[in-house]
Amino acid sequence: MKKFINRPEDVVQEMLQGLTVLHPGSSTLSGHKVVVRAKRGQAADRQVAVISGGGSGHEPAHIGYIGEGMLSAAVVGEVFTSPSADSVFSAIKAVATKCGVLLVVKNYTGDRLNFGLAAEMARSEGISVEMIIVDDDVALKDVEQATGARGLAGTVFIHKLMGAAADEGKSLAELAIEGRAAVGSLATMGVSFSAGTSPTVGKPSFQLGEREMELGLGIHGEPGAIRTELQPADKLTETLLTTILKHGKFGDEKRVAVMLNNLGAVTEMELAIVARHARPFLENKGITVERIYAGTFLSSLDMAGISISVLGVNDERLRWLDAATSAPGWPNAPKQRPGNPETRIATAVDTKVNSPTGIGAQSEKGRKTKQAIDAACNALIAAKDELTEMDRVTGDGDLGISMERAARAVQSAVGSYLLDDAPATLKALGHTLRLELGGSSGPLYGVFFLRCGSVLKSSGETGLAKWADSLDQGCRAISELGGAKPGDRSMLDALDPFVKALKKSADGNVSRKTVMDAVEAAERGAEATARMKPHVGRSSYLGDRVLGYPDPGAKAVTIWLRSACEALVE
Repeated sequence: MKKFINRPEDVVQEMLQGLTVLHPGSSTLSGHKVVVRAKRGQAADRQVAVISGGGSGHEPAHIGYIGEGMLSAAVVGEVFTSPSADSVFSAIKAVATKCGVLLVVKNYTGDRLNFGLAAEMARSEGISVEMIIVDDDVALKDVEQATGARGLAGTVFIHKLMGAAADEGKSLAELAIEGRAAVGSLATMGVSFSAGTSPTVGKPSFQLGEREMELGLGIHGEPGAIRTELQPADKLTETLLTTILKHGKFGDEKRVAVMLNNLGAVTEMELAIVARHARPFLENKGITVERIYAGTFLSSLDMAGISISVLGVNDERLRWLDAATSAPGWPNAPKQRPGNPETRIATAVDTKVNSPTGIGAQSEKGRKTKQAIDAACNALIAAKDELTEMDRVTGDGDLGISMERAARAVQSAVGSYLLDDAPATLKALGHTLRLELGGSSGPLYGVFFLRCGSVLKSSGETGLAKWADSLDQGCRAISELGGAKPGDRSMLDALDPFVKALKKSADGNVSRKTVMDAVEAAERGAEATARMKPHVGRSSYLGDRVLGYPDPGAKAVTIWLRSACEALVE
């Protein structure tokens, strides 16, 4: 287990200390795992205090929601363990006002018991307390459960609504009514590809196969309702939302707010992909999505999963969601309906390059060119896994995927190339690659083929000497743009030997031997990169660790170069 911790038994206490450093608006209560709002003005004394809490491991919940407009205090236990009744009671006494205290509690037995006992202790001392139980999980609605549905990330919606309503001066009784009604209009469903790892346990709470996912799981490391095969993002989004819509009650107006919650190890990229499908899916069901939030709201350590919460809203709830808060965990999200994923606007500058549209190869030379391009593309597609593995060791692991994508783009575009005109074809190839290859390879391949095409066109010749010169100029263009030179461990270490070998034979006729000898020189150059220290690209960050491994970019050159040349001289 690799974690940024000192001793497992100290993680919660040290986390609390760190969070008060990060969140100057909060402070801890001595002797308890309780964090309270550090400064409470006179206005706070005239409104209901709102408290929530639960086990640790759910950050930013619950401490991240302390602030004006949300929680007055949060009580935490050990990892996935309910806080003690004494700690809850101390929090109540610390923030209670004459208006009373509202407890927002997730529906887990330990939380209900300890918060409930603390509420009774407070009432016995004359403090008015109400408790809202959040049971937004719909995964087990079809399964009879004595304890009822669990409380999940939708609880954060209740934090926000109750905090804003309290700020408006709602009474304790009014908050209890409003809060319970909101819980009745709230539904959450989760899914995960892996379990979280508790620092105190040192291993995941359950195991999943390579192609398995867990649907309907809780937030304390417990398995879900069903284990099933992985689904693509769009289908999985529909699976979650279909269950939510089946059991949720969102009001006659069918207006909702949606929360896409990262359970710990999901990227913003993935959340955005879910968001782009969630909104149109819901609106195709006749539901208006008024607000959509995405981020880490209530996690389960480092679980690779998400949950989707849907809350029925009206104008009042929308006002409370939009109300300002100083709580650091609530997102600074737009106070407007989400955008349409299909909306497009015209760009200010058209970056497309005008190029002639071909009608296919009409000559033998054109057919050979097409054959060579197809062969090069097929070779790169076939080598995707090999290049990916090479790049995983010495780079960022995406070269094989990028080259495959570019090859398929060239295959789609080649019909528009003027294949009978070699310079025009080279330029068109450069434009396709600069657009589709991406990363650092896209500009380098783009400038290489553009320069080759320009040099070849300016000469009006197509002999071996001129081809060698155009390729040489293309290599110089790569060096000028990227800063690399032969010997720096890059694609030039394959291209440069190829060009030099052609130049040695430039006064002779083009033959299969001449061309294939040059290809073999390129392959020897690529292999030699295994002994070179990197001076450019991402591998330069790894230093001597890449020694013994050929450069993936140079290897990619030899793959398409051999296939293209074999097709040209067969």
